[in-house]
Amino acid sequence: MPLADTEWDLVTMWAQQYLLDTPAPHAVLAEHGFSREFIGALPLTAVSADNARALVRHACRDIEGQLRLLEALAAHDRLSVLPEGAKAAAFRDRLAEDLRAHRSQDVFRTSVLSGGAEVFIDRQDLRETLRSFVSDPHRSVLLVDGAQDSGRSYTYTLIRHIGQHHGFRPARVTLSPTTTADQVIRRLAGFVSDPRAGLAPPHPTELNDLLPSLDDAVHWIVGRATAVDERYWLVLDECDKLDASSDVWDLISQLALAVYEHAAVRGDAAPRLVLLGYGPTMRQLPYDVRGSVCWDTARIVQPDDLRGFFDQYFNESPPSFVASGALRDASLGELVDEAVDEVLRAAEAEDGDGASYMRRICTAAEGAIRVYRSL
Repeated sequence: MPLADTEWDLVTMWAQQYLLDTPAPHAVLAEHGFSREFIGALPLTAVSADNARALVRHACRDIEGQLRLLEALAAHDRLSVLPEGAKAAAFRDRLAEDLRAHRSQDVFRTSVLSGGAEVFIDRQDLRETLRSFVSDPHRSVLLVDGAQDSGRSYTYTLIRHIGQHHGFRPARVTLSPTTTADQVIRRLAGFVSDPRAGLAPPHPTELNDLLPSLDDAVHWIVGRATAVDERYWLVLDECDKLDASSDVWDLISQLALAVYEHAAVRGDAAPRLVLLGYGPTMRQLPYDVRGSVCWDTARIVQPDDLRGFFDQYFNESPPSFVASGALRDASLGELVDEAVDEVLRAAEAEDGDGASYMRRICTAAEGAIRVYRSL
Protein backbone atom coordinates (compact mmCIF):
# COMPACT_ATOMS: atom_id res chain seq x y z
CA MET A 1 0.00 0.00 0.00
CA PRO A 2 1.57 3.34 -1.01
CA LEU A 3 2.45 5.74 1.77
CA ALA A 4 0.33 8.88 2.01
CA ASP A 5 1.90 12.34 1.80
CA THR A 6 1.57 12.79 5.56
CA GLU A 7 3.39 9.49 6.09
CA TRP A 8 6.20 10.61 3.80
CA ASP A 9 6.44 13.78 5.89
CA LEU A 10 7.08 11.51 8.88
CA VAL A 11 9.69 9.55 6.93
CA THR A 12 11.38 12.83 5.99
CA MET A 13 11.55 13.82 9.67
CA TRP A 14 13.10 10.43 10.57
CA ALA A 15 15.61 10.75 7.75
CA GLN A 16 16.69 14.15 9.03
CA GLN A 17 16.96 13.01 12.66
CA TYR A 18 18.53 9.58 12.25
CA LEU A 19 20.40 9.57 8.94
CA LEU A 20 21.33 13.13 8.06
CA ASP A 21 21.89 14.99 11.33
CA THR A 22 25.62 14.79 10.69
CA PRO A 23 28.44 16.85 9.14
CA ALA A 24 29.27 13.82 6.94
CA PRO A 25 25.97 12.79 5.24
CA HIS A 26 27.70 10.96 2.36
CA ALA A 27 29.57 8.67 4.73
CA VAL A 28 26.54 7.98 6.94
CA LEU A 29 24.34 7.06 3.97
CA ALA A 30 27.05 4.72 2.70
CA GLU A 31 27.22 3.06 6.12
CA HIS A 32 23.48 2.37 5.90
CA GLY A 33 23.75 0.57 2.60
CA PHE A 34 22.96 3.23 0.00
CA SER A 35 24.92 2.78 -3.22
CA ARG A 36 27.63 5.16 -4.37
CA GLU A 37 25.57 6.01 -7.47
CA PHE A 38 22.48 6.79 -5.40
CA ILE A 39 24.40 9.02 -2.97
CA GLY A 40 26.25 10.75 -5.78
CA ALA A 41 22.98 11.83 -7.37
CA LEU A 42 21.80 13.60 -4.20
CA PRO A 43 22.34 17.39 -3.92
CA LEU A 44 23.60 17.15 -0.33
CA THR A 45 24.49 20.34 1.53
CA ALA A 46 25.25 21.34 5.10
CA VAL A 47 21.49 21.72 5.86
CA SER A 48 20.06 18.46 7.18
CA ALA A 49 16.41 19.38 6.48
CA ASP A 50 17.17 20.06 2.81
CA ASN A 51 19.17 16.83 2.61
CA ALA A 52 16.28 14.83 4.07
CA ARG A 53 13.83 16.21 1.53
CA ALA A 54 16.27 15.48 -1.29
CA LEU A 55 16.80 11.92 -0.02
CA VAL A 56 13.06 11.20 0.14
CA ARG A 57 12.36 12.76 -3.26
CA HIS A 58 15.10 10.66 -4.85
CA ALA A 59 14.00 7.47 -3.08
CA CYS A 60 10.39 7.96 -4.20
CA ARG A 61 11.29 7.56 -7.86
CA ASP A 62 10.51 3.84 -7.63
CA ILE A 63 9.31 1.21 -5.16
CA GLU A 64 12.79 -0.27 -4.76
CA GLY A 65 14.13 3.11 -3.64
CA GLN A 66 11.25 3.65 -1.22
CA LEU A 67 11.78 0.23 0.34
CA ARG A 68 15.55 0.74 0.58
CA LEU A 69 15.02 3.96 2.55
CA LEU A 70 12.47 2.41 4.95
CA GLU A 71 14.70 -0.63 5.49
CA ALA A 72 17.54 1.69 6.52
CA LEU A 73 15.30 3.64 8.89
CA ALA A 74 13.57 0.60 10.43
CA ALA A 75 16.97 -0.99 11.13
CA HIS A 76 18.51 2.15 12.63
CA ASP A 77 19.63 1.36 16.17
CA ARG A 78 18.28 4.60 17.66
CA LEU A 79 14.90 4.61 15.88
CA SER A 80 14.18 0.89 16.15
CA VAL A 81 14.03 0.96 19.97
CA LEU A 82 11.47 3.79 20.04
CA PRO A 83 7.67 3.46 19.61
CA GLU A 84 8.05 5.17 16.22
CA GLY A 85 10.32 2.30 15.20
CA ALA A 86 7.29 0.01 15.00
CA LYS A 87 5.65 2.49 12.64
CA ALA A 88 8.77 2.60 10.46
CA ALA A 89 8.75 -1.21 10.35
CA ALA A 90 5.05 -1.19 9.35
CA PHE A 91 5.82 1.27 6.53
CA ARG A 92 8.67 -1.01 5.42
CA ASP A 93 6.39 -4.05 5.37
CA ARG A 94 3.74 -2.23 3.33
CA LEU A 95 6.30 -1.23 0.73
CA ALA A 96 7.74 -4.76 0.67
CA GLU A 97 4.24 -6.05 -0.13
CA ASP A 98 3.95 -3.45 -2.90
CA LEU A 99 7.25 -4.62 -4.35
CA ARG A 100 6.15 -8.27 -4.28
CA ALA A 101 2.95 -7.31 -6.11
CA HIS A 102 4.96 -5.22 -8.58
CA ARG A 103 7.17 -8.17 -9.46
CA SER A 104 4.53 -10.91 -9.49
CA GLN A 105 1.28 -9.34 -10.76
CA ASP A 106 -0.08 -7.40 -13.68
CA VAL A 107 -0.84 -4.27 -11.65
CA PHE A 108 -3.39 -3.09 -14.22
CA ARG A 109 -5.47 -6.22 -13.53
CA THR A 110 -5.27 -6.09 -9.74
CA SER A 111 -8.67 -6.27 -8.05
CA VAL A 112 -7.71 -6.14 -4.35
CA LEU A 113 -5.49 -3.18 -3.48
CA SER A 114 -3.65 -1.81 -0.45
CA GLY A 115 -3.05 -5.20 1.15
CA GLY A 116 -6.77 -6.00 1.08
CA ALA A 117 -7.96 -2.65 2.43
CA GLU A 118 -9.45 -1.51 -0.91
CA VAL A 119 -11.08 -3.19 -3.89
CA PHE A 120 -11.43 -2.20 -7.53
CA ILE A 121 -14.26 -4.02 -9.26
CA ASP A 122 -14.46 -4.68 -13.01
CA ARG A 123 -13.73 -1.64 -15.29
CA GLN A 124 -11.83 -3.85 -17.74
CA ASP A 125 -11.93 -1.17 -20.43
CA LEU A 126 -10.49 1.40 -18.02
CA ARG A 127 -7.67 -0.95 -17.07
CA GLU A 128 -6.62 -1.29 -20.71
CA THR A 129 -7.11 2.43 -21.33
CA LEU A 130 -4.78 3.19 -18.43
CA ARG A 131 -2.24 0.66 -19.69
CA SER A 132 -2.20 2.46 -23.04
CA PHE A 133 -2.18 5.91 -21.41
CA VAL A 134 0.82 5.05 -19.21
CA SER A 135 2.88 3.56 -22.03
CA ASP A 136 2.14 6.10 -24.79
CA PRO A 137 4.19 9.32 -24.41
CA HIS A 138 1.94 11.02 -26.96
CA ARG A 139 -1.12 10.77 -24.69
CA SER A 140 -1.38 13.59 -22.17
CA VAL A 141 -5.06 13.90 -21.18
CA LEU A 142 -7.42 11.23 -19.78
CA LEU A 143 -11.17 11.92 -19.62
CA VAL A 144 -13.54 9.72 -17.59
CA ASP A 145 -17.30 10.20 -17.87
CA GLY A 146 -20.33 8.07 -17.03
CA ALA A 147 -23.67 8.10 -15.28
CA GLN A 148 -24.16 9.33 -11.72
CA ASP A 149 -22.93 6.77 -9.15
CA SER A 150 -21.08 4.82 -11.85
CA GLY A 151 -17.70 5.21 -10.18
CA ARG A 152 -16.02 8.02 -12.10
CA SER A 153 -14.26 9.32 -8.98
CA TYR A 154 -13.60 5.71 -8.00
CA THR A 155 -11.13 5.69 -10.93
CA TYR A 156 -8.69 7.56 -8.67
CA THR A 157 -8.30 4.42 -6.51
CA LEU A 158 -6.82 2.46 -9.42
CA ILE A 159 -4.77 5.43 -10.65
CA ARG A 160 -3.14 5.76 -7.23
CA HIS A 161 -2.35 2.04 -7.19
CA ILE A 162 -0.82 2.11 -10.67
CA GLY A 163 1.14 5.27 -9.83
CA GLN A 164 2.98 3.41 -7.07
CA HIS A 165 4.13 0.80 -9.56
CA HIS A 166 4.85 3.06 -12.54
CA GLY A 167 6.60 5.93 -10.81
CA PHE A 168 4.09 8.79 -10.87
CA ARG A 169 2.14 10.62 -8.16
CA PRO A 170 -1.50 11.63 -8.71
CA ALA A 171 -2.26 15.10 -7.31
CA ARG A 172 -6.03 15.31 -6.92
CA VAL A 173 -8.24 18.37 -6.51
CA THR A 174 -11.95 17.68 -5.94
CA LEU A 175 -14.17 20.34 -7.51
CA SER A 176 -17.51 21.78 -6.40
CA PRO A 177 -20.00 24.34 -7.74
CA THR A 178 -18.16 27.10 -5.86
CA THR A 179 -14.58 26.12 -6.78
CA THR A 180 -12.59 28.90 -8.45
CA ALA A 181 -9.58 28.75 -10.77
CA ASP A 182 -7.48 30.47 -8.13
CA GLN A 183 -8.32 27.76 -5.58
CA VAL A 184 -7.37 24.99 -8.00
CA ILE A 185 -4.08 26.69 -8.87
CA ARG A 186 -3.19 27.08 -5.20
CA ARG A 187 -4.00 23.44 -4.48
CA LEU A 188 -1.96 22.18 -7.42
CA ALA A 189 0.93 24.46 -6.48
CA GLY A 190 0.90 22.91 -3.02
CA PHE A 191 1.39 19.48 -4.57
CA VAL A 192 4.16 20.25 -7.04
CA SER A 193 6.28 22.70 -5.02
CA ASP A 194 7.84 22.71 -1.58
CA PRO A 195 6.01 25.42 0.43
CA ARG A 196 9.18 25.98 2.45
CA ALA A 197 10.98 27.08 -0.71
CA GLY A 198 8.87 30.24 -0.88
CA LEU A 199 7.84 29.73 -4.51
CA ALA A 200 4.29 30.61 -5.56
CA PRO A 201 2.46 30.79 -8.91
CA PRO A 202 1.33 34.12 -10.36
CA HIS A 203 -1.95 35.17 -8.74
CA PRO A 204 -4.74 35.12 -11.38
CA THR A 205 -6.74 37.87 -9.66
CA GLU A 206 -3.86 40.32 -9.41
CA LEU A 207 -4.10 41.33 -13.07
CA ASN A 208 -7.02 42.95 -14.88
CA ASP A 209 -6.85 40.55 -17.83
CA LEU A 210 -7.75 37.16 -16.33
CA LEU A 211 -6.86 34.79 -19.16
CA PRO A 212 -3.23 35.89 -19.65
CA SER A 213 -2.63 35.64 -15.90
CA LEU A 214 -4.30 32.22 -15.84
CA ASP A 215 -1.99 31.13 -18.64
CA ASP A 216 1.06 32.30 -16.66
CA ALA A 217 -0.10 30.48 -13.53
CA VAL A 218 -0.88 27.29 -15.44
CA HIS A 219 2.51 27.21 -17.15
CA TRP A 220 4.16 27.82 -13.77
CA ILE A 221 2.31 24.78 -12.33
CA VAL A 222 3.10 22.52 -15.29
CA GLY A 223 6.69 23.77 -15.43
CA ARG A 224 7.20 22.99 -11.74
CA ALA A 225 5.62 19.56 -12.14
CA THR A 226 7.97 18.88 -15.05
CA ALA A 227 11.13 20.11 -13.29
CA VAL A 228 10.85 18.17 -10.02
CA ASP A 229 12.13 14.63 -9.55
CA GLU A 230 8.66 13.08 -9.19
CA ARG A 231 6.37 12.58 -12.18
CA TYR A 232 2.87 13.98 -11.60
CA TRP A 233 -0.62 13.32 -12.86
CA LEU A 234 -2.83 16.34 -12.20
CA VAL A 235 -6.29 14.98 -11.34
CA LEU A 236 -9.41 17.17 -11.30
CA ASP A 237 -12.30 15.20 -9.82
CA GLU A 238 -16.06 15.80 -10.10
CA CYS A 239 -15.80 18.14 -13.07
CA ASP A 240 -19.54 17.70 -13.59
CA LYS A 241 -20.16 19.58 -10.32
CA LEU A 242 -18.78 22.84 -11.74
CA ASP A 243 -21.13 25.74 -12.44
CA ALA A 244 -21.48 26.51 -16.14
CA SER A 245 -20.06 30.00 -15.61
CA SER A 246 -17.10 28.87 -13.48
CA ASP A 247 -13.67 30.18 -14.45
CA VAL A 248 -12.35 26.65 -13.81
CA TRP A 249 -13.47 25.71 -17.34
CA ASP A 250 -10.93 28.18 -18.74
CA LEU A 251 -8.33 26.78 -16.36
CA ILE A 252 -9.00 23.22 -17.58
CA SER A 253 -8.50 24.26 -21.20
CA GLN A 254 -5.27 26.05 -20.31
CA LEU A 255 -4.03 23.06 -18.32
CA ALA A 256 -4.76 20.62 -21.15
CA LEU A 257 -2.89 22.82 -23.64
CA ALA A 258 0.08 23.45 -21.30
CA VAL A 259 0.48 19.73 -20.50
CA TYR A 260 0.33 18.93 -24.22
CA GLU A 261 2.95 21.58 -25.05
CA HIS A 262 5.33 20.54 -22.25
CA ALA A 263 5.08 16.89 -23.31
CA ALA A 264 6.27 17.82 -26.79
CA VAL A 265 9.46 19.29 -25.29
CA ARG A 266 10.01 17.32 -22.07
CA GLY A 267 8.49 13.96 -23.02
CA ASP A 268 7.63 11.65 -20.14
CA ALA A 269 8.87 14.17 -17.55
CA ALA A 270 5.84 16.36 -18.24
CA PRO A 271 2.74 15.78 -16.09
CA ARG A 272 -0.46 14.19 -17.37
CA LEU A 273 -3.95 15.65 -16.89
CA VAL A 274 -6.87 13.49 -15.69
CA LEU A 275 -10.42 14.87 -15.73
CA LEU A 276 -12.96 12.73 -13.82
CA GLY A 277 -16.63 13.35 -14.50
CA TYR A 278 -15.85 15.17 -17.76
CA GLY A 279 -18.56 14.26 -20.27
CA PRO A 280 -18.78 14.81 -24.03
CA THR A 281 -21.42 17.53 -23.61
CA MET A 282 -19.11 19.70 -21.50
CA ARG A 283 -16.89 22.45 -22.84
CA GLN A 284 -14.63 21.07 -25.53
CA LEU A 285 -10.88 20.99 -24.92
CA PRO A 286 -8.58 22.97 -27.23
CA TYR A 287 -8.42 21.59 -30.78
CA ASP A 288 -4.65 21.01 -30.61
CA VAL A 289 -4.92 18.38 -27.86
CA ARG A 290 -7.52 16.18 -29.61
CA GLY A 291 -4.92 13.59 -30.68
CA SER A 292 -3.49 13.24 -27.18
CA VAL A 293 -6.75 12.39 -25.37
CA CYS A 294 -7.79 9.00 -23.97
CA TRP A 295 -11.42 8.46 -22.97
CA ASP A 296 -13.20 6.01 -20.67
CA THR A 297 -16.85 5.70 -19.73
CA ALA A 298 -17.71 4.30 -16.29
CA ARG A 299 -20.85 2.26 -15.69
CA ILE A 300 -22.67 1.05 -12.60
CA VAL A 301 -21.45 -2.31 -11.32
CA GLN A 302 -23.75 -5.24 -12.15
CA PRO A 303 -24.08 -8.64 -10.41
CA ASP A 304 -22.01 -10.30 -13.14
CA ASP A 305 -19.22 -7.79 -12.50
CA LEU A 306 -19.24 -8.70 -8.81
CA ARG A 307 -19.26 -12.39 -9.69
CA GLY A 308 -16.19 -11.93 -11.89
CA PHE A 309 -14.45 -9.95 -9.13
CA PHE A 310 -14.99 -12.59 -6.43
CA ASP A 311 -14.22 -15.44 -8.83
CA GLN A 312 -10.83 -13.86 -9.58
CA TYR A 313 -10.14 -13.13 -5.92
CA PHE A 314 -11.06 -16.58 -4.56
CA ASN A 315 -9.16 -18.38 -7.31
CA GLU A 316 -6.05 -16.28 -6.65
CA SER A 317 -6.36 -16.45 -2.85
CA PRO A 318 -8.65 -19.35 -1.87
CA PRO A 319 -9.56 -19.49 1.84
CA SER A 320 -7.97 -22.36 3.76
CA PHE A 321 -11.31 -24.08 4.34
CA VAL A 322 -12.09 -24.48 0.61
CA ALA A 323 -12.12 -28.10 -0.55
CA SER A 324 -9.22 -29.30 -2.67
CA GLY A 325 -9.07 -31.56 -5.69
CA ALA A 326 -12.20 -32.27 -7.72
CA LEU A 327 -14.45 -30.44 -5.25
CA ARG A 328 -12.47 -27.20 -5.38
CA ASP A 329 -14.31 -25.56 -8.30
CA ALA A 330 -17.75 -26.34 -6.85
CA SER A 331 -16.69 -25.09 -3.44
CA LEU A 332 -15.31 -21.85 -4.88
CA GLY A 333 -18.44 -21.37 -6.97
CA GLU A 334 -20.65 -21.57 -3.87
CA LEU A 335 -18.37 -19.12 -2.09
CA VAL A 336 -18.60 -16.66 -4.99
CA ASP A 337 -22.41 -16.85 -5.07
CA GLU A 338 -22.59 -16.31 -1.31
CA ALA A 339 -20.26 -13.30 -1.42
CA VAL A 340 -22.15 -11.66 -4.32
CA ASP A 341 -25.49 -12.06 -2.53
CA GLU A 342 -24.07 -10.61 0.70
CA VAL A 343 -22.56 -7.58 -1.04
CA LEU A 344 -25.69 -6.79 -3.06
CA ARG A 345 -27.86 -7.10 0.05
CA ALA A 346 -25.58 -4.76 2.01
CA ALA A 347 -25.29 -2.23 -0.82
CA GLU A 348 -29.04 -2.00 -1.35
CA ALA A 349 -29.65 -1.23 2.33
CA GLU A 350 -29.56 2.56 2.87
CA ASP A 351 -27.55 3.38 6.00
CA GLY A 352 -28.23 7.11 6.08
CA ASP A 353 -24.62 8.26 5.55
CA GLY A 354 -25.28 9.56 2.03
CA ALA A 355 -22.75 7.23 0.37
CA SER A 356 -23.27 6.53 -3.32
CA TYR A 357 -24.33 3.09 -4.52
CA MET A 358 -20.83 2.46 -5.89
CA ARG A 359 -19.26 3.39 -2.57
CA ARG A 360 -21.66 1.06 -0.73
CA ILE A 361 -20.78 -1.76 -3.12
CA CYS A 362 -17.05 -1.25 -2.50
CA THR A 363 -17.45 -0.96 1.27
CA ALA A 364 -19.47 -4.18 1.36
CA ALA A 365 -16.96 -6.00 -0.87
CA GLU A 366 -14.06 -4.83 1.32
CA GLY A 367 -15.93 -6.09 4.38
CA ALA A 368 -16.51 -9.45 2.72
CA ILE A 369 -12.81 -9.76 1.86
CA ARG A 370 -11.87 -9.07 5.50
CA VAL A 371 -14.32 -11.71 6.74
CA TYR A 372 -13.11 -14.41 4.36
CA ARG A 373 -9.47 -13.62 5.14
CA SER A 374 -10.15 -14.13 8.83
CA LEU A 375 -11.70 -17.59 8.40
